[in-house]
Amino acid sequence: MPPIPGSGLAKGLAVTLRTMTKKTVTEQYPEHQPELPPRTRGVIGLFEENCTVCMLCARECPDWCIYIDSHKETVPPAAPGGRERSRNVLDRFAIDFALCMYCGICIEVCPFDALFWSPEFEYAETDIHELTHERDKLREWMWTVPAPPALDPAAEEPKELAAARKSAEKLAAAEAAEAAEAAEAAGAAEAKGEESS
Repeated sequence: MPPIPGSGLAKGLAVTLRTMTKKTVTEQYPEHQPELPPRTRGVIGLFEENCTVCMLCARECPDWCIYIDSHKETVPPAAPGGRERSRNVLDRFAIDFALCMYCGICIEVCPFDALFWSPEFEYAETDIHELTHERDKLREWMWTVPAPPALDPAAEEPKELAAARKSAEKLAAAEAAEAAEAAEAAGAAEAKGEESS
């Protein structure tokens, strides 16, 4: 049986009429801020104190959008007779968000936890050259980074925490034993003093 002429048009109009009667779900963006998922990739924040200028993030970046400059400083010895050490000092840390593809490789490879994802996404500029954010701007983004999610209560205790807890318990037990010995010695000395008088 051949299709009835105009049946496709009637189906299309039926869909249009059905959706016209439903309430719209469009959120008016500037007035209503969206609820973002917890792991949203908005912009990258820099925690400058943790950066050792190891350059891993810049080397691993597939877009080469991270610019780092540094210089070496000599640090005096910590103890007399020690030797001087040199350390890298960060001069410039910039990310060009016009090039960044938000892959997160820089955050993953950072061994010192200096880079973090921030859910902030409102950093549009009228000039593309202003999308290169220097370290002071990246530092501002750091304060918008959400706290990490709570650990699962049913999960195993991390090895580092278990080792730290065990060593703290051993230290507390040793201190308690020393305190008990000192109290016992003080009690014995007191008893000898009473006997002699």
